[in-house]
Amino acid sequence: MNMSGNSIVKRIDWLTVLFFVLLVGIGWLNIYSSTFTEDNPNIFDLSQLYGKQMLYIGVSFIAIIVILALEANSYERFASIFYIISMVLLLGLFIFGKTIAGATSWYDLGVFNLQPSEFAKMATALALAKYLSDIQTDIKRWKDQLYAFLIILIPVVLVIPQPDPGSALVFFSLVFVMFREGLPLYHLGIALLAVLLFIFTLMFGTIWVAIGISLLIGIVFLFKRKTLKIPLIPLIVFFIIAIGFSLSVDLVFNKVFEQRHRDRFSLWLRLEKDPVKLAEIKKTIGYNTYQSEKAIESGGFFGKGFLEGTRTKGDFVPEQHTDYIFSTVGEEWGFLGTATVVILFTLMLLRLVYLSERQKNQFSRMYGYGVISILLIHYFINIGMVIGILPTIGIPLPFFSYGGSGLLGFTVLLFIFLRLDANRLNEWS
Repeated sequence: MNMSGNSIVKRIDWLTVLFFVLLVGIGWLNIYSSTFTEDNPNIFDLSQLYGKQMLYIGVSFIAIIVILALEANSYERFASIFYIISMVLLLGLFIFGKTIAGATSWYDLGVFNLQPSEFAKMATALALAKYLSDIQTDIKRWKDQLYAFLIILIPVVLVIPQPDPGSALVFFSLVFVMFREGLPLYHLGIALLAVLLFIFTLMFGTIWVAIGISLLIGIVFLFKRKTLKIPLIPLIVFFIIAIGFSLSVDLVFNKVFEQRHRDRFSLWLRLEKDPVKLAEIKKTIGYNTYQSEKAIESGGFFGKGFLEGTRTKGDFVPEQHTDYIFSTVGEEWGFLGTATVVILFTLMLLRLVYLSERQKNQFSRMYGYGVISILLIHYFINIGMVIGILPTIGIPLPFFSYGGSGLLGFTVLLFIFLRLDANRLNEWS
C-alpha cells in the first residue's frame, strides 16, 4: 500500500528529525569553528572543510527525500542486494582503494572520497534484520545463530586488513540485535570473557592468565561442583580453549596489529614499562588525547565562546574536525555545551528504542535496533576516546564529525528506519 507525500509528512517521527537537525547543525558550527580562518569567512567556500560539509549536508537532505519517497517494503525486499553490493565494494578496496592516514578505506572518485564501510553498516543492519525476521529463522538454533553471525563477520573480515579496527567493532555491535530477539545470554558471557582474556593477556601475559584460570577452575571444582553440578571434563575443555585464545591474542597483537595500534593499547593499559618509551608514545600516539583533554578542561563550565577557543584556533588537537570534534564543543561551549550534546544523543537513542518497540513488523523492529546499536557504539566510543577513558580507534561522532561518507551513511541509516516507522500502520510483508 503506497503512502502519499502528505501522509509521510504526517506520520514521520518529527521529534527524531529534530534531534537529527540539531546534531547536524551543532556539528557544522563546531566544524566551522575548528577550521575557520579570517581569510575565508564564506560558509559556502568549497575550498574549505566547512564549505564542503555544508555541501554534504545538502546532499544528505536530498538523500532523505529519496529515502522517504521509496516504498517502505523495498528496503526489506532488496536488503540482500544492498548487502552483496556493499561487500563487493569493500572487497574492491584491496584493488582500487586509496590509502589515507595508513588505512586503505576509500575510493577516490575525483570530486570526493567514498568510504564504503559507512554504507556497509546500513546494509549489514538491513541484511541481519531480513534474516532474523524470516519465518524459518529461530535464533535459539545453533545453525541460525551461525548464519546470523556470518552476516556480521563477513564485513568484519573485509575491513580489519584495511586496517580499520574501529569499523570492525561497530559491525560487532549488531550482535545486540540478536540478543533483543532471543539469543541466549550465555553468548554475552562468552563475549565478555573473551574481552577480559584479551585485556588480561596483554597486561600479564599468557602464563599468568593460565595460572589464574587454573586456580579459578580448581576453586570451582573443589568447592562448588556439587551446587553447580559441573563435571571436570567441561572445565578442562574450557581451560584449553581459554589458553588457546590467550595465545592467539599475543599472535594477533604482535603480528596483525600495526605498531600504532599496539602503541595505543600500550598507552591505554599502561603496558609499556620503559619510561622513555612511554613518554615517546605519549608525545605521538597519546598526543591527540592529551591535547583533547586539555582543550575540554580549559572550557570550564560556560566555555570560551564561539570562535574563541585558543587551543582550537592554535591547532593543538590534530584531526579536531573529525574524530576529535567533541573537544571543540568542550573548549568553546564548556560543560553546558558538552552536556547538551550528550543529552541530545541520549534522547535520540531513547526515542529510537521507543520507535523500535512500537513496530508491528519484525523486520522494522530489528532494523531499528540495528540503527540503535550502530549509533550507540559510535557515540560511546568516540566521546570515550576524546576524554581519554578509551583507546583511540578512529570512530567519528555520528552527524557531528566532518566527512561526506560518514554524514551520508548515518543519514541513510537513520531515515530508512524513520521511513519504516512511518509505514508501521500499513500491512506489508
